[in-house]
Amino acid sequence: MTQPLWSEAARREGSSAASSAHEPSSPSLPGSSSSPAPLPARADVVIVGAGFTGLWTAHYLLLAQPSLDIVLLEARHAGFGASGRNGGWVSALWPVGPDTLARRSGRAAAEAMLAELRHTVDEVGTAAESAGIDCGFRKGGTLGLARSEAQVVRARAEVAHSASWGTGTRWLDAAEATERLAAEGVLGATYNPSCARVHPRRLVDGLAATVRGQGARIHEGVRVEAIEPGLARLDDGRTVRARHVIRATEGFTPVLAGHRRTVAPVYSLMVATEPLPAQLWEQIGLAQRETFADHRHVIIYGQRTDDDRLAFGGRGAPYHFGSRVRPEFDHEATVFADLRATLRDLLPQIRQVEFTHAWGGPLGIARDWHPSVGHDPATGLGWAGGYVGDGVAASNLAGRTLADLVLGRHTAITDLPWVGHRSRRWEPEPARWVGINAGLRLAHAADREEARTGRPARIGRLLEALTGH
Repeated sequence: MTQPLWSEAARREGSSAASSAHEPSSPSLPGSSSSPAPLPARADVVIVGAGFTGLWTAHYLLLAQPSLDIVLLEARHAGFGASGRNGGWVSALWPVGPDTLARRSGRAAAEAMLAELRHTVDEVGTAAESAGIDCGFRKGGTLGLARSEAQVVRARAEVAHSASWGTGTRWLDAAEATERLAAEGVLGATYNPSCARVHPRRLVDGLAATVRGQGARIHEGVRVEAIEPGLARLDDGRTVRARHVIRATEGFTPVLAGHRRTVAPVYSLMVATEPLPAQLWEQIGLAQRETFADHRHVIIYGQRTDDDRLAFGGRGAPYHFGSRVRPEFDHEATVFADLRATLRDLLPQIRQVEFTHAWGGPLGIARDWHPSVGHDPATGLGWAGGYVGDGVAASNLAGRTLADLVLGRHTAITDLPWVGHRSRRWEPEPARWVGINAGLRLAHAADREEARTGRPARIGRLLEALTGH
């Protein structure tokens, strides 16, 4: 690859725990300016956060109204957060099930939401191609392996549920699944075509360059302390005023005044192998560049990268008391070791392969696991986030939606059921710390129970009750 895997946070194995991702942005970063312009006092639109949500919002606003004066304020550099570090799944996955959406907004609204998510996967690829962004977009679908009888039960239930909603997930028998990905002990798999693979850092860097080319100003190394109607207040006392102020900070939202309990920043970590030779890929599969996971309780996810590595991640890192977000939390040696062991267990073919990179970062989870986007025309305040790790596609939909809302346009996407949704706040500490980490421990315990008994874990219902998901 021409850029690091996935960002500066992807430090090489065996290097110092200090990562260049923890340093202020450098002029050598793609799209950065070597002589930054002075911070303006006023703009038409101020967007706090220059990740996917903020960049897509600016992009679609400027496509619709090129004369807008748009300023993006970013504490580090464009794409520093989850946008530059994620697993590269552009998926129609959604953390809130359609049944929940239907109970709140009706079946037609839920169906519209699912259809727009499927369309959004293609929109990301189309938009990247139109902007000339080489991000390795490849729509090969996604595999959910079932490697125990308990996982088969969940996988089959997912297929039946998908059929009732027409979302396209189908069952692959063991032979079909193994032909796509020759993992150990596969009993079958779910497959859904509505997922693509990208190199997320190349996508976010390309998008930042595109937005700059459209006339937006991205100010990096600028820390916003608070967002208020009509202004963004910096930690040094300066303000930038605008008619519209958009919060696009996802996992870093708790550092803003008044938002400590808006989302919980939960860490997801990744590892990557060296590039694998063609003969090894012939043994492994993923010929269509399918993304992959399995049906365990502790989430894992992987992809075959554009330069033929395996990039593999998962949850497992603890939630940190007080919703703290710190550079040292990006690296958990025990979680990295578990991820490498899990991938080698999944694919014995790579037991002698070297792992070259490891990194991580926070994602944002609302209390009801419900992503949301909205804009108050009276105050001009807008927001989007709470993607629970499924934000590569959702942030594009958020950007298109925010553009319509800011411009006062009533469209099909501004009627979707996540627009204007307000999640309740997370519990105060220490209840938040206890509850989130207890959920993680229960997920691990459920997987151990299923490995031992071969049956769906009895504590699965307790896990659902605790997490509210």
